[in-house]
Amino acid sequence: MSGRDMCSYSEIILSSLFEFSAYHIILAAVGCAILFSNWIPRWISGREPAASALLIAFGFLTVELTPIAAAPFNPIAAPKAWEMISELCVVIGLFGVGIRIDRLRVWKNWKPTVLLLAVAMPVTIASVALISMAAGLALATGLLLGAVLAPTDPVLASDVQVGPPLEGGEHPVRFTLTTEAGLNDGLAFPFLYLAMALIAAGGWSAGLITEWLLVDVGYRIATGVVMGLAIGWVVSKLLFDFPSHNALSETESGLMAFAGVLMVYGLTELVEGYGFIAVFVAGLTLRRSETTHNYHAKLHDFVEALERALTALLLVALGAALPSVLPYVTWQVIAISVALVFVIRPLFAWMSLSATTFTFRERLVVAFYGIRGVGSIYYLAYAGTHAELPHAPQLWAIVAVTIIISTVVHGFSAGMAIDRVTTDSKSGGNN
Repeated sequence: MSGRDMCSYSEIILSSLFEFSAYHIILAAVGCAILFSNWIPRWISGREPAASALLIAFGFLTVELTPIAAAPFNPIAAPKAWEMISELCVVIGLFGVGIRIDRLRVWKNWKPTVLLLAVAMPVTIASVALISMAAGLALATGLLLGAVLAPTDPVLASDVQVGPPLEGGEHPVRFTLTTEAGLNDGLAFPFLYLAMALIAAGGWSAGLITEWLLVDVGYRIATGVVMGLAIGWVVSKLLFDFPSHNALSETESGLMAFAGVLMVYGLTELVEGYGFIAVFVAGLTLRRSETTHNYHAKLHDFVEALERALTALLLVALGAALPSVLPYVTWQVIAISVALVFVIRPLFAWMSLSATTFTFRERLVVAFYGIRGVGSIYYLAYAGTHAELPHAPQLWAIVAVTIIISTVVHGFSAGMAIDRVTTDSKSGGNN
């Protein structure tokens, strides 16, 4: 080989050795973000929600320092990827929430949840729609934004929810926040469908409302509940009862939980029911089978680990997407986000809970800690994939700002607030 050939060969090798691909930068950045965002809070507090804001910050810094990695993360241009990842994250989280709840049949605990879902959530959606109209959006677009921002998060709110199966001690405040997050992701869907129909049709009509009530409200909700009950029962039998001499539960493999999630969600969506409702109901149903069996804890641990991994990826991606939406962050965007987190949700949740036996502090905690997160990402990505959205960049900006505010404000204070409430209850305090 000649000296010239050797030189060319060396240049090729060196260029291939130091080829900085966006893909490998992203992999390294995500790994560093997850590790350090969970390590840094240990110097201050062991609470997990503190990591959520840091994950977003690390994602943002990665793109700012290495712009080559920015392209894949633009949710305005490519909402489909965001829809698919957030969808999987939400359904796994909802199933996990369902199997956490030990004391399902304490009926008095459900009253605050029903009030939050039947009163606070619709009024919150309407209020967001109104302030969005005041900020220059059309009614249908404002309604869509209200539906997107209405669900509280089953994924990021673990610090305010009930603990793993078999732990017991489910405080009414934790129970309320858990069951609300488990159900409102599915129950916000009718409002999203209504908004999308209005955008497509260009206005209201009697036929549109009738179809919405019969199909999107009646059929889809009922189908989600029935499918969750039926498939949850079948899964419980396959795990615990058949074959009786060698049941799947004896394997102690948490992978079966993931299989159950996919089966319940996929089959329910195939028959046009709400899969979000189905997976939560299936989790509740499965938890009622062999209630003292340790396998429930195994299922929960696997689901939680999978959920945390997907959530971490999504939050880093959200941070990386911020440069795409920052140009659309105006004072109106910030005003809507601040109003939702600090005024609209707390005010109407507080008012809806007036008929409960909650103490002043308990009502305050439940009203304020309506954490926003992955569910809002999914709903907006879903709408962006299935419809031509007016003002899509502004909608993404509002959702991003709302999630950032929520992860910072709620994430760093929720654990302490819940601890204070449960401690007061144990000691007999009521204020």
